[in-house]
Amino acid sequence: MDKNAIKKYAVWARRELIARVSQKAEQYGITEKEIIDERAESIHGVVLTPAQKSQRQALIRLIRHDGYQQAMEEVAYTWFNRFIALRFMEVNDYLPEHTRAFTDEQNAFKPKILADALNLELNGLDLDKVIELKENNRTEELYQYLLITLCNHLNAILPGMFQRIDDYTELLFPEHLLREGSVLDQMVAMIPQEDWLDAVQIIGWLYQYYNAEPKDQVFANLKKNIKISKKDIPAATQLFTPDWIVRYMVENSLGRLWVEGHPDDNLKAGWKYYLEEAEQEPDVQAQLQVIRSEYARMKPEDILCIDPCSGSGHILVYLFDVLVQIYEAYGYPTRDAVASIVQNNLWGLDIDDRAAQLAYFAVMMKARQYDKGWFRHGIEPHVFALQDSGDWSTFESQMRQAFANHPSLSVSEEEAIKVAKALFDCFADAKEYGSIIQPDITLIDLDMLEKVLDAMKQQADLMDFVTQTDADSLISVLRPMILQCRALVQKYHVVVTNPPYMGSSGMGDKLAKFVKDHYPDTKSDMSTVCMERCLALCNDDGMMSMINIPVWMFLSSYEKLRHSILKNNTYINMVHPGRGIFGSDFGTTTFVISKQHFPGYKGRLSTSV
Repeated sequence: MDKNAIKKYAVWARRELIARVSQKAEQYGITEKEIIDERAESIHGVVLTPAQKSQRQALIRLIRHDGYQQAMEEVAYTWFNRFIALRFMEVNDYLPEHTRAFTDEQNAFKPKILADALNLELNGLDLDKVIELKENNRTEELYQYLLITLCNHLNAILPGMFQRIDDYTELLFPEHLLREGSVLDQMVAMIPQEDWLDAVQIIGWLYQYYNAEPKDQVFANLKKNIKISKKDIPAATQLFTPDWIVRYMVENSLGRLWVEGHPDDNLKAGWKYYLEEAEQEPDVQAQLQVIRSEYARMKPEDILCIDPCSGSGHILVYLFDVLVQIYEAYGYPTRDAVASIVQNNLWGLDIDDRAAQLAYFAVMMKARQYDKGWFRHGIEPHVFALQDSGDWSTFESQMRQAFANHPSLSVSEEEAIKVAKALFDCFADAKEYGSIIQPDITLIDLDMLEKVLDAMKQQADLMDFVTQTDADSLISVLRPMILQCRALVQKYHVVVTNPPYMGSSGMGDKLAKFVKDHYPDTKSDMSTVCMERCLALCNDDGMMSMINIPVWMFLSSYEKLRHSILKNNTYINMVHPGRGIFGSDFGTTTFVISKQHFPGYKGRLSTSV
């Protein structure tokens, strides 16, 4: 894989896309310095269609909320994600009707979708419009129409990657994509086609390198004593995990848990980075036998796995690979295994919408790799970005109105309001705290909220349109929060992650106070806070594995953390390779910890695997 080419392209593509969407915004009277009247019927002498007026107004609202630069960045990244997803799908022949979005069969930058236009069967495709654009040689306009229609068609099978494009994202679609040197032409020219055959590697490196310049800016700001803001946390803290480390972590956590209960030398033979256990004393063996008898009773579908800082999904897809091996060894047909893994085994969380979108895509592409009919199943993975809860006062008014429209609900309005308020408070700053949030389930009765929403929906379906809309609005807000809350209170057999790296000196005031209040023993760095949180996410028989900087092993400020692990848990093995793994000046260490405490257990330590 040519990482230099990938980096060169991703850094350039970010600048190019921001420039192109900014040019489109200017065409609609929107610049960083000036916005022409939001209610304008025409811009620069061009009359706006009703759709363009609505899209433009939505863009202006976004700019007023997030700022011009952030809005342009968001739209640029949205198109970048879609373009790389389409490129991956065309190279792997996953697109509908075997068309290609950017190239022909010889990988030349001659989009096959243009040649196929009259024969495509895509949802929403207006054949008359296609004919009109072709007859008038409006090829660029036709290409834009086909790409947007293709993305909307893919919404039915990959909604987490291809949200419907009917807002300001369409308004700012980059122009002149068919010209030589465009962002699409350069993607085809600069990145070898074979690099797109490995979803995780190409997606992960593109994600990291796209954020390279924003990350550099964050660290330049730190030198000026400018703290890391909520919006900058993803760029500041993400690092793509090298493949061998991912394999070591997964094989020695998920793989170990399974083979300790279901001995299988054939499985282990395929795990290059699996470390055999050191010889143990008889009394330790007796302790181990107790937990391994619990593992022996497990079925593949029982194993719960999570990456709580999933980034672009590298760890998730290797968890997927090993789970497929486990299912097949247990006797499952591969297709049944894939469906069960997505439904029962795998969770991925992140604070970055764009990273979570790519992780979702990577998991879905991994499922498609194993099952050619996967897109027909309509099964969605538990992979998503944590979301802030929003304005409570507005939601409270909606909730009270919904109760007024549903007087026969069995739950009292005040009790439901109280629980919903606790849920809102919990996730008020989810984008800043991420998976280190620990919801208080004594205050948040998720089952009760689910029953309220189910009852409202059931009644609303039998009532007038206003009541239905009212219930749907309530459900659209609460359901995602319930989902993310359940993900954070659930206990897992396997927790594997590459945590964010951010010292307390770089944290904003709010984040610094949060970790000080909730993680006093590990507050000095987000990576150590995540160590504590990941152990808490494990169930009593679980295993936690991560890569980290080794400061926690030596500094006095982490003495309580070290003591707690030695007292309550067990180091299974550790690899301590030092510096140069992913550019960290502080070195690296990667390890596996059992949630159980086995006095006298002999772990393994290595400088390489």
